[in-house]
Formats: sequence, C-alpha cells, structure tokens
Amino acid sequence: MLRKTFLLTLAVLIICGSQSALSAEADACKLVRMADPGWSDITATNAAAGIVLGALGYEQKVDHLSVPITFIGLKKGQIDVFLGNWMPAQKPLMEAQLKQGAFDILHANLAHAKFTLAVPAYVAAAGVKSFSDLVRFQDKFERKIYGIETGAPANQNIKTMLEAKSFGLNDWKLVESSEQSMLSQVARKVAAKEWIVFLAWEPHLMNTKFQLVYLNGGDAYFGPDYGNATVNTLARKSYATQCPNVGRFFSQLEFTVDLENKIINEVLEQKIDAKTAAARQLKLHPELLQAWLSGVKTRTGDDGLPVVKKLLGMN
Repeated sequence: MLRKTFLLTLAVLIICGSQSALSAEADACKLVRMADPGWSDITATNAAAGIVLGALGYEQKVDHLSVPITFIGLKKGQIDVFLGNWMPAQKPLMEAQLKQGAFDILHANLAHAKFTLAVPAYVAAAGVKSFSDLVRFQDKFERKIYGIETGAPANQNIKTMLEAKSFGLNDWKLVESSEQSMLSQVARKVAAKEWIVFLAWEPHLMNTKFQLVYLNGGDAYFGPDYGNATVNTLARKSYATQCPNVGRFFSQLEFTVDLENKIINEVLEQKIDAKTAAARQLKLHPELLQAWLSGVKTRTGDDGLPVVKKLLGMN
C-alpha cells in the first residue's frame, strides 16, 4: 500500500513538473523578437506577421538591425525570427555560420523576387543593358554604383565585384547609404535625366515609381535570371522545436510579390501605418491566412484562424 502511494505521489510530481516546464516554455515563447534592416519589404512582412501574432496572443518586438548584426543576434539567441534572408545575395555572409549550425532556415517566405543592379529606362535605351556595358559609359556614371546601408550583404557583393575589377570596372566606387537616401538620389538623377546605376529589387515601390531596367550578366554576384531571388525565414537554433506553435506559423508563412508591393505602396505613397496597410491586404487574401494558420493555435489553445479573422473583421 505504501509502495502504491509512493508511486502515485511520484507520478503526480512528474506530471506537475512537466506541466510547469510546459508553462515556462509557453511563457518564453510569448515574446517574438524579430529584426528589420530598414527595408520597406521587411517592414511590410513584419507588419503582416505582427498582426497575426497579436491575434494569437503573442507579442512582437522588432529591432532595427543590419543584416550582419541580425545574424549575430540569431546565433546568440537574442533574435528569434528574421524574414529577410535574401538569397543568393546573402549567401557569402551566412554560409559559414549556417554550416556551424548557428541558426535555422525555416522556410522560403517569398519566391520570384529580384535583386541586382538597375538603371533608369533612358539609360538602358542608350545602350546599358548588362554589367559589361557599364564600363563603356563610366564617365556618365561618374564611376559610382549606389547601394544601401553599410554592411548589407548586397553591398559586400558589389565591393567584391569592384575589388576584382570585374567587367573592367577599374577605380569605380560604391556609394553606401540607407535605402531611402539611395532612392532619393535616384529620384534626383531621374528628374534631371542624369545617369545612375543602383541596387534594385522587387517587391518594392521603386518598380512602379521609376521606369527602371534590371541589368543582366551579374550572375556571379547576384544569381541568374536578372538576380532572381528567394527570401527565406531564419530562426534561432531550435526555435521551432522549443516554440512549436509559433514555429509552425513561421514555417508556413508565405507572401507574394503583389501582396508586398501593395503594402509597400500604401506605406510609402499614402503614408499609411504598416500594420494598417497589411491588415487591409490580409482581409483581401483569406487564402493566405488559411495556409499560414493551418494547425496553428492561439496561446490559449483555440483554433487560430477564426480568431485572426475576427480581429480583422472577416467573420
């Protein structure tokens, strides 16, 4: 009898301990720490993810960090999720860390993106359609390529290209600045019909705001097919195992170029808050929510999809 009582007590203690551990894990998973390098597309995707996370009972914290610092944050467990792993542009920066198991690739959240150098359409019409055409008009370009923030992987690719003097680009320099500063420079050059070559990508408002032409021939630095890119979701090591519910959400999170372009357009052109713009677009695309939230629960254990739809006024 005493033995049975002891075993029953031990079982209760084990169950209570397990429940306590699960509770602690759930508490640790409530805050989702994310990063934004200051790019319009990642601001848009973070906003969309944040709306869903909030409805499910999670809290989102977004830090504005450069990509190299974000990778360090993931490695140290200070950042949980990053939605902006543009590949192959970031491959040189992350390859060694990925082999070391510093963080995990959860899922490709965007396909058919584009990321390479571009010129205004009038420059392309004058004969600049590939990387190899740049050197013939180097005086018009003042031997400058305009990039984004210092430390960005794409900038590193351009630096590598210039250091190797590829395409005959001797004594060219990279002008580093923020995304907004770069595009302001593009706007000024376009208004004056002056020549400029700059880092461009899609999805982004620049594709409708400017008549631009992506350059071919940069496969070695930006990948084939005019810098055809895939954007991955990264997570700190074992995040999806430690936080399986929110990990499932991020493993199913996928966007489209059209969706991101529309959110970015509302934010930049109509000056609408990113979460407001994202909410508008999500209401128009219930099929996305259906895929994102398959099998995903709220933190209290309810089905996630109806709760998110109710928050968005879709029920």
